[in-house]
Amino acid sequence: MTLAASPTDDAATTAGTGERALVTGGALTPEDLGTVPVELIERIRGAKRVMTVCHRDPEPDALGSALGNALIVEALGGRATAVCADPVPDAYHFLPLMDRFRTAPEPDLDPDLIIVGDCGELARVGRVLDDHAELFSRVPIVNINHHVSNIGFGAVDWVDAESAATCEQVTLLAAALSVPLDSAEGALAAQLMSGVVIDTANFQHPNTTARTLRVASALREAGAPLPEIARRLYRTKQNAQLKLFGLSLSRMVASDEGKLVWTSLMDDDFATAGASPAHSEGLIDLLAQSETAEVAIIFKESGPHTRISVRTREGGVDATVLTGTFGGGGHARASGATLEAPVADAQPLVLAEARRLIAALPDPA
Repeated sequence: MTLAASPTDDAATTAGTGERALVTGGALTPEDLGTVPVELIERIRGAKRVMTVCHRDPEPDALGSALGNALIVEALGGRATAVCADPVPDAYHFLPLMDRFRTAPEPDLDPDLIIVGDCGELARVGRVLDDHAELFSRVPIVNINHHVSNIGFGAVDWVDAESAATCEQVTLLAAALSVPLDSAEGALAAQLMSGVVIDTANFQHPNTTARTLRVASALREAGAPLPEIARRLYRTKQNAQLKLFGLSLSRMVASDEGKLVWTSLMDDDFATAGASPAHSEGLIDLLAQSETAEVAIIFKESGPHTRISVRTREGGVDATVLTGTFGGGGHARASGATLEAPVADAQPLVLAEARRLIAALPDPA
């Protein structure tokens, strides 16, 4: 099923006509819109052919921001193509217009602007960058991101660590450009809401600010089907995904008085469960529900390498400090990294650093 905007109580109507009014984000304040850089607005207004790109192994904030940016460009009269190095995971095809994503730019697009969203560094776009290096070196890049570890690689960088999601930023961008949030028959609002929901764990993470809630309110007013998005993202799992979670969680280890909790996810687990790599999404958030954990870590085997996902408790260890030791980044409470070592070699290195950071925490007494 593909979501569409609600045509009834969630959308404003034009008095006396029954027609839907264009929703531009009435819940948002002038201060909210003032966070959008003027140069960014000018770049996007002036662009006619735009490639919007998100990171490999995409999730809804990556997908929603890339497609949202494309829809904004089109609402302004330009041409846009949304690109992701990896196919859209099956779990996210309930969102509208997912079939618009390409794994490479259209040959005849010849973009005059590239918008990269939700990438802490340009390399995160994956093989799209490798295969089209000349394009990325020639065309101006706009970098929209909410990760504090973003290194700034664009002609214009809008890195806002106060945003809970890149889709929060793109919502502000649309409103600043006077693009109705109910554009594309509600697809814009639905896409952007999905990114906000996934990156706040359905508004449960401490990154949910008053502005995040105003953004969500504006998207809901524009028709974003919030209950269905939350259900599909947080209360719906394929059977293969549940089996995969079970295999990984059966290896869970708790140490240091329960303050450090970790598990592994091995390549063979996917075949055993009949699952795909996309099915691992959400596993770290489940592990982080540990009552005692200050730090929760999943070690994901990736051929000869190890990818780690880290979650930490509010007011405790900064996850970016832990993953930054190994060249990674993200947020204070949620971060990741890739180590060029197998799981058996990577685990002791990461666990030792996690223990050091936990030991450095102030005594709660």
